[in-house]
Amino acid sequence: MSKRVLVPIDGSPQSSDALHHALEEFPDDEITVFHVIDPIDAGYSAPVGIPGGSEEWYEGAKDDAEALFEEAQAVADEYGVTLQNATEMGRPSRTIVEYADDEGFDHIVMGSHGRSGVSRILLGSVAETVVRRATIPITVVR
Repeated sequence: MSKRVLVPIDGSPQSSDALHHALEEFPDDEITVFHVIDPIDAGYSAPVGIPGGSEEWYEGAKDDAEALFEEAQAVADEYGVTLQNATEMGRPSRTIVEYADDEGFDHIVMGSHGRSGVSRILLGSVAETVVRRATIPITVVR
């Protein structure tokens, strides 16, 4: 029976490593790359004082997600695998867990940034939160 595997991607080397791992470990299963557009990022990169700036930011974020999906598919082509892709908006850890549950995934493979100490406390860890909250198996790739 084929599994459905969710691979969250964000353009980091760690998410690339997770994608490679998923392609190697689950070559015959359905793999979906998933990108979360975090609205918090709009506060850091959206144009200030421009009417419709948040809409422009969102369109840019969607374009960035499409570029990530194209890069991921180029990697998957090396393995002879066709990826599914999906984008949602929200806080990354919560959105990953909810999407995996709502869409019936069997496994999550994701990268870890490997932060420790103060930066982990201040920035949190998406992977750690997903591990604590998910109801399905998770592989965290370092």
